[in-house]
Amino acid sequence: MKLLITGLNHRTAPVEVRERLAFDAPSLAGALRDLTARPGVSEALILSTCNRVEVAVAAENGADPESAVEEFLAQNRRVERAWLAPYLYRYQDEEAIRHLFRVAASLDSMVVGEPQILGQLKAAYAAAKAQGAVSGRLEAILTRAFSVAKRVRAQTGIGENPVSVSSAAVELAREIFGSLAERRVMVVGAGKMSELAARHLRRSGVARIYVTNRTPERARAMAELFEGVLVEYDRFLNVLPEVDILIASSGAPFYLLRKDQMRRVLEARRYRPMFLIDIAVPRNIEPAVNELDNVFLYDIDDLQRVVEANLGERRSRAQQAERIIAEEIERTLARLKARELGPTIVEIQEQLEGIRRAELARHRSRLGPLTAEQEEALEALTRGILNKVAHGPIAELRRQAGRPGGWEVVETIRRAFRLDE
Repeated sequence: MKLLITGLNHRTAPVEVRERLAFDAPSLAGALRDLTARPGVSEALILSTCNRVEVAVAAENGADPESAVEEFLAQNRRVERAWLAPYLYRYQDEEAIRHLFRVAASLDSMVVGEPQILGQLKAAYAAAKAQGAVSGRLEAILTRAFSVAKRVRAQTGIGENPVSVSSAAVELAREIFGSLAERRVMVVGAGKMSELAARHLRRSGVARIYVTNRTPERARAMAELFEGVLVEYDRFLNVLPEVDILIASSGAPFYLLRKDQMRRVLEARRYRPMFLIDIAVPRNIEPAVNELDNVFLYDIDDLQRVVEANLGERRSRAQQAERIIAEEIERTLARLKARELGPTIVEIQEQLEGIRRAELARHRSRLGPLTAEQEEALEALTRGILNKVAHGPIAELRRQAGRPGGWEVVETIRRAFRLDE
C-alpha cells in the first residue's frame, strides 16, 4: 500500500492559482467519490484552505496514484494538467507522513503555530469519513497526526499568543492608520476568519464594526457578539462610504466588490483613503480595485510580510516541534509495521503449515504403520524444515517494513508466496 500527498500551498502557488483549485464544502462529497473511483485509489482525503489544497491518497501497489490525482485535480477543477503540474509538490510514504504531521502541528502554515489548520484538517477527515473514503492505513495516519499536533502544542507552547491570518490583517491595518480607535470597519462574511478578525479589531478599540453576510442569522449573531452593527447583505455597498477598513472573507465564488463600484464609493467618501484586506479564497475584491488612487488593497499573500515579523520568536519552538515529529514518525512506522506485517507473517506460516500437512497426508500411506515416537519425530522434522524455510522471508519482512520503500519488498514477498491469490 502506497501513501501519496499531492498539493500546492502559499509557497508554491500564488493566490490566483490556489483559488482555481479550491474546493468548497458542498463540492467535497462528489469530489471524494470521484477520487476514490479512480483506479488503484483505496482511501482519499481533500484538504482545502485559504493557503493550501492537498490530496492525500492510499493506493494499491502497482497503481499510479500520482497520475490519478493529477488527472482528478485537472478534470475536477477544469484546468489543464500541464498548467497545474509546476505548482504541485508530492510526498510519498515516510515523507508523506512527515508532511501530514507538520501540517497538523501548523509547522507548514504561513503563520507557524496558528491553531486553525488542525480544525480544518479534522473537518477534512470528517468529510472523508462520512463518504467512506478513509478506513485503513490513511485513517490510522490521520488520527495519529491529530495526536502528534496535540503533543507539539502541549510540550512546545508553539500556540501561545497565536497569530492567525486575521490578526495579521489587523496588524497591517494598524501599520497603515496607526491607532484604530477612531476607525470604522466593515467585515464581510461571518465565518471563522471573519470572527477572528472582528475579535482582534475589538481588542484594538475600533470605533464601530459593521457586519454583513449572505446568511442574516449568522451575521446577526456575530454583530451581537461584538456589539457591532448589522448591515443587510444587499445594502453593504451603500454603507461602504462610511467605512475606513474593509475586511472581506466571504465564501462567495465571485467578486463582491469591483473597480467601478469602488470608484463610486470613493466619490462618496470624497476620496479619503480606504484600506481593503481580502483574506478570502477565491478573492472577494477585484484586483483592479488597487489601481484606484487612495485605495490600498491587500490580499492573503500580502500578509506574509506581517507574518514574517512574528516568526523569529517561534523558531526555537518550531525546532523542538520538529524533533517531536521525528520521534513520532519512528513510532508511527513501527505501529504500521506491527499492524500490517502481522497478518502477512501469519498468512505465510499458515500457507506453509497447510503445505506441510498436505504433503504428510499424501505420503503417509507409503510409510506404513508408525510408532508414537516415529510420529513425533516426523512432526518435529517437517516443522523444523518449515521454520527454516520461513525464517529468511519473515526476517527480511521485519527488516524492511520500517524502511523507506520497504513495503515494496513486503509486497514482493507476498507475491512470491502468492498470498493475494
